[in-house]
Amino acid sequence: MPAEHSRLSQQRYRLIGETCNSGQCGGKKIFPPRDLCPDCGGGAKDTYQFSGRGTIYSHTTVYQAPIGFEQDAPYLMALVRLEEGPLVTAQLTDLGERKPDIGMPVEMVTRKLKADGERGQLVYGYKFRPLIEDNNHSE
Repeated sequence: MPAEHSRLSQQRYRLIGETCNSGQCGGKKIFPPRDLCPDCGGGAKDTYQFSGRGTIYSHTTVYQAPIGFEQDAPYLMALVRLEEGPLVTAQLTDLGERKPDIGMPVEMVTRKLKADGERGQLVYGYKFRPLIEDNNHSE
């Protein structure tokens, strides 16, 4: 596995970020991890695993895809507001015939992003799908 994929695996597969521990931000959750809080500049070295749930803040359809993603166009991209606060940009998946709506509850899933390099190594990462309700409590 190339070093870049290994280094980013926690962010790609589990939405691992950090918490601001300066006291000025009240424990603000930060994603992706930056070691410094973008709001107050304080230290942010405590890791935090996000729930992976949120709502669609904005969305668009990508018709002119960047290099490496042309075969997937057109596809849906969204800004997702995580329950813990940060906005995350990600592809939407598993919508079927549904149209995305602002405020639609979504959850993170791990999906194939692309095949990388000469050997076609598969690169996986996070996407968001409509939230699947827990039906175990419906009885």
